[in-house]
Amino acid sequence: MNHDKIREVIFDNRTFIQNEQIVYRDCQFDDRVNYVLVGLRRAGKSTLLYGRVQELVKNGVSWNQIVYINFEDERLAEFALSDCNDIVQVASELTDEKPCYFFDEIQNIDGWEKFARRMADAKERVYITGSNARMLSREIETTLGARYMAKKIYPYSFAEFLRAKDIPCDKNALSATKSRGKITAACDEYLAHGGFPELFLHTDKRGYLTGVYQKILLGDVALRNGIRNDKALRLLVKKIAESVCSEISYSKLHGILKAIGVTLGKDTLIDYIDYVKDAYLLFTIKNYVAAFAEKESNPKYYFNDNGILNLFLMKGDTAALENVVAVTLSKRYGEELYYFKSAKSGIDVDFYVPQTQTAYQVAYSIEGAARGREVANLEKLAKHFPEAKQFFIVTKEEKEVIRTDKAEIHVVPMYEFLLEKGS
Repeated sequence: MNHDKIREVIFDNRTFIQNEQIVYRDCQFDDRVNYVLVGLRRAGKSTLLYGRVQELVKNGVSWNQIVYINFEDERLAEFALSDCNDIVQVASELTDEKPCYFFDEIQNIDGWEKFARRMADAKERVYITGSNARMLSREIETTLGARYMAKKIYPYSFAEFLRAKDIPCDKNALSATKSRGKITAACDEYLAHGGFPELFLHTDKRGYLTGVYQKILLGDVALRNGIRNDKALRLLVKKIAESVCSEISYSKLHGILKAIGVTLGKDTLIDYIDYVKDAYLLFTIKNYVAAFAEKESNPKYYFNDNGILNLFLMKGDTAALENVVAVTLSKRYGEELYYFKSAKSGIDVDFYVPQTQTAYQVAYSIEGAARGREVANLEKLAKHFPEAKQFFIVTKEEKEVIRTDKAEIHVVPMYEFLLEKGS
């Protein structure tokens, strides 16, 4: 391909990134590792790369070493796999130092995996993003082997959300009445609308979220997997949203759909759920004390962003609160996050993390009867399961320490929980 055109694309991207105001993301990179960024559509993967470029330049990498190519650029419409080596040649014309390559939306190039493998084998430094509709984390691991690390990118955490709104959340800000008020108001917004970075640009937030959801469902799920019965897919996701935070089996979901006239085989239903999870719309957690078969077939479902979940909830304060806690804990602990439910002992705890021996209950408020119910569940866990050492109840805004003869339970407001280190 014409080198002047490639050089023009590189220089135009350089100018754009130089002038872009980037919200710092709590995402760490190792200079010795090549990355493929995956995650929910519109979670900010490309913008994260801009931030990484700015970080490298700040740490001494020259702009001539930065080779940023967005393969959705119309000037590269005819770009093919055979042209990829021209990028390397242009990079060598720009600098005698080791370049840093950033390939955005690389899935537009048929056979891109071969080029990506060759670059890694040549010990080049490479960062890649691509459409969820054509690049899945598990497929990347198979295709690229150990040459690249797949890094999952979420919408903003609450700390990042505050950073984007220019609201301080340090110790002093949390101690002062007015600044804490701004934090709690932002927390309400985050609980309702989630953390998609581009949401700040839209006054019609529900409209924006609806558009993102439609693109995920129709593009990243239906189109990618050849699903023709998109009505069944939509209703399945809707019913999962309506039962979010509750354990629900494949059989029960199958029965719910059948009752409203949706014909969908059970095996197909399971496939659809896997596809939706592959698109990072949903994730599941399993019962820590269940048998293996029940663990796999009777999970609890959560959405990776509260904004999309709230498209389905009429009045979902408690569900929305539990969902945002689930997302935060999932980011911290990944597959080591469970719920804990035992019919034998009567224990029903929302989240358990064996790694830290910590149990979490979620309640919008613990006033009235809710107090006794939430405390009793944690007390039963402490009594029957001595491995559990720490106990929390996450509420909308209440804070106290409850001491009983069985456990010390810390009641924390949502904003405080979300701003804990690692959230």
